[in-house]
Amino acid sequence: MFQRHFNCGSIRPDRSDKTLKFEVRSIADLVNRVIPHFEKFPLLSSKQRDFQKFSDICNKMQNKQHLTKEGMQEILRVAIEINIDGKKKFLRQEVKI
Repeated sequence: MFQRHFNCGSIRPDRSDKTLKFEVRSIADLVNRVIPHFEKFPLLSSKQRDFQKFSDICNKMQNKQHLTKEGMQEILRVAIEINIDGKKKFLRQEVKI
């Protein structure tokens, strides 16, 4: 249903919790299909703040800002603020730009 609704993405198994995940990897699909949906129908939880930051990052990448050192540093600054209580794969000081 997600794939049909958004007309993009794929479904993949997550072995860690034995669930299926809907995954969109295309920045263009995120910016043009997924993000507008959640702007029209906002999340009703604290995840809305994380969504707004995620949206900002996607838009910066769509505008090619990640291709400059300054742009990538700004994206990293915003990304570190997402899901602040969750697991992090990398610490900020571990990321080399």
